[in-house]
Amino acid sequence: MHADNFNPLAKTFYRPIDAVLRWCDLMQYEAEIVQAGDHCPERLGALFPQWPCLQANLERLYDAIRNGELPYGHFGVSVPLGTPWDPVALTVRHADLRRWMQRHYPDQRPAFLFESVNDTHEHISPAAYLSLQAERDALVQERNSLQRQLHEVEADLQALGLEQQSLNALVKSQGQLSERSEHTYLQIIGALIHTVLDVSPAGKKLSVFEDQAAIVDAVTARFADISGLKKRTLDGKFAAANRVLKKTT
Repeated sequence: MHADNFNPLAKTFYRPIDAVLRWCDLMQYEAEIVQAGDHCPERLGALFPQWPCLQANLERLYDAIRNGELPYGHFGVSVPLGTPWDPVALTVRHADLRRWMQRHYPDQRPAFLFESVNDTHEHISPAAYLSLQAERDALVQERNSLQRQLHEVEADLQALGLEQQSLNALVKSQGQLSERSEHTYLQIIGALIHTVLDVSPAGKKLSVFEDQAAIVDAVTARFADISGLKKRTLDGKFAAANRVLKKTT
């Protein structure tokens, strides 16, 4: 940390009791409160009724951790969200705690998280911050949605490739597909195509593909080494699958 930005109250990570002490600006009573909090943190409100913020802020931290809003760790080492945690070992990182408070309590700026001579965030109003946060959240959601769609498309493409491989293997082992088997496989292919090109009830496209031709191009590019997945073959199979599915539905 730069010397001009040194904050004597800040630490790399905090136990919940350390964080609420600083949040409530009660560091002068640290020894007394920490001793009580280490033994029975759930009774802070009863032990120190003159400082109701202690119990209230501690419960806010625990609630955020339980609900996946605040990343946490054990003795300063981050663990995946959902990992069982022991109150004795539980810690939260300074950066994670600051981001959580900016998002959920933008009107509160305790000195241990925000006091800094050159902290440019001090000049951002709560309203401006909330606007920036909303834009960031929207971008994150859009990115996550695109990632999910790409994963789904990859799964669909892989399924189409495996389906073709299964058909080839069956033809080699049995010589010729039965009419019923071929009908079933065409139904499956048609259903996959329909799903990939469909839209949600809200009218949002379920994938990045605009039409069937785009799927064919993606399949031939991704599985160029598979002889049974050439454009002409796919166009013919997809057309047959669409006809079968239309008759069925």
